[in-house]
Amino acid sequence: MALDGIVTRAIVHELQSCRGARINKIYQPNDRDIVFHIRTQQGNAKLLLSANPTYPRVHLTQETFLNPAEAPMFCMILRKHCESGIIEDIQQVGMERIIHITIRQRDELGDISSKKIIVELMGRHSNIILLDPASGTILDGINHVTPAISSYRVVMPGFSYTNPPEQHKLNPLETGQEAFRESCLMNEEQAVPWLVGTFSGLSPLAAQEIAHRAGGSSPSGLEGEKDCGSLWSAFDEIMEQVRNHQYTPVTGVNAKGKSVFSVIPLTLLVDETTTYESVSRCMEDYYGDKAQRDTVKQKVSDLLRFLQNERTKNIKKLDNLNKDLEEAGDADRYRIFGELLFASLHQIQKGDREAKLVNFYDEEQATVTIPLDPLLTPSDNAQRYFKKYNKYKNSLAVIDEQLIKTREEINYIENLLQQLSHASLNDIDEIRDELIQQGYLRDRNRKTKKKKKNDKPTLHVYTSSEGIELYVGKNNLQNEYVTNRLASSNDTWLHTKDIPGSHVVIRSSEYGDATLQEAAQLAAYYSQAKESSSVPVDYTLIRHVRKPNGAKPGFVIYDNQKTLFVTPDEQRIKAMPNSVKNNRN
Repeated sequence: MALDGIVTRAIVHELQSCRGARINKIYQPNDRDIVFHIRTQQGNAKLLLSANPTYPRVHLTQETFLNPAEAPMFCMILRKHCESGIIEDIQQVGMERIIHITIRQRDELGDISSKKIIVELMGRHSNIILLDPASGTILDGINHVTPAISSYRVVMPGFSYTNPPEQHKLNPLETGQEAFRESCLMNEEQAVPWLVGTFSGLSPLAAQEIAHRAGGSSPSGLEGEKDCGSLWSAFDEIMEQVRNHQYTPVTGVNAKGKSVFSVIPLTLLVDETTTYESVSRCMEDYYGDKAQRDTVKQKVSDLLRFLQNERTKNIKKLDNLNKDLEEAGDADRYRIFGELLFASLHQIQKGDREAKLVNFYDEEQATVTIPLDPLLTPSDNAQRYFKKYNKYKNSLAVIDEQLIKTREEINYIENLLQQLSHASLNDIDEIRDELIQQGYLRDRNRKTKKKKKNDKPTLHVYTSSEGIELYVGKNNLQNEYVTNRLASSNDTWLHTKDIPGSHVVIRSSEYGDATLQEAAQLAAYYSQAKESSSVPVDYTLIRHVRKPNGAKPGFVIYDNQKTLFVTPDEQRIKAMPNSVKNNRN
């Protein structure tokens, strides 16, 4: 379900608990999201405002965000006008997907000033706008809309704020039975498209629910004639709940197998639904990391393409090397061909394409057919086979060395591809840095300052049920730091056996079986075998883990290991307390 006016009304009602809250910190983790760290009467909380074109939303969040080294301009302006301010009011505009947040703050002179944040949750037109309500002037917007983009409204600093175009729909909370029935009878559209097109704030899912409760013959309400009386009863029942803020946040799967969420009970869902105690919890569970994964996909596409090409290139190289090895294995055959030709020069003429000679090296003295180059003399043909013999004999050692290197290269690339499948935005930057350091990519930002050697990579830390910290390296830079620099000799190191995956470190010399099992779960989950069962995970003390000289980043060898088998459980992983430590924060 897209976030509609009913969900917006529900979340605004829930956020009334934030009235009077103080804004302690403001962050902008990416181009489209703003996070307010606030202090409410109930304690500390985080409020997410997102103008993501695919997943626009506003709700309280428990997610951990990584922040850029330098705050974007819009974040700086928000900090100037809103940080340390008090949230005075949070209101919805009618039944539209527009939220106004009024903030009171003291300015540089100590005078009290009021600012308004307008969040427009409108798909690809979503925006977050900071407004001076006294003058109606825009201070800035997270997405700028220039006159070249829109002739109707401009969202730029210094311009007056203009409301989004009105849709001239009826407010469902203010529509009586007579007006409903009149509109229903006059319109020939079927139930669902008529409801969506007539009333503001109704998504297709909400309209389908009304049609279903009214006894519609199909979940979509696109079959049969409208029964205006039944539609009104179902419509009024739902609107009475919305009017009185009686919400039941749920998620489930519709008839088409698509995941949906709602703040009204959905009788049209055939499978079991999950109910939540708050709208924020429901939305956070529904959206999960979808928005981040989409952003990651966009940012990682060029790296994926590059690494997949590198893997293809190396697999082809491996095939060619194996062919060369096979040919080189026949080196003795070429020597024999050369010697047989030299011994029988008088039997061969220039221009012959082959020579059939008795192989006196063979116990049975069998006849062998030797291909010849007709442009060469018999002597030159013999010399050609001797050269081939020497070439392949000398190349055997080189081919073996190249085979080892190519296999290592393929393993390294497959490891990076596995890491990208779990990567956050910050992890991607570190993987890109690694590829630059290893000479795979050119550094396009040469003017940027180089990282200091003591800079720490991002650290992903889980806490076991026994209260012990478990460190997970999600790329090679993190693996190197966690294993080679952070961990102590008596800490325990885990990794999937012969499968690309993350390094996991139990930061304690004493722990129970529960911690070991949870650490093994992390190692299996953050590996190429994430979707498999009975995944083998090796574990040993850090003092038995070492990096060979000249090895690729993240590559280690180890001994004295034991192996246990686990089946990755995503819900168990998500339930574990975790945090992200970053030197930029």
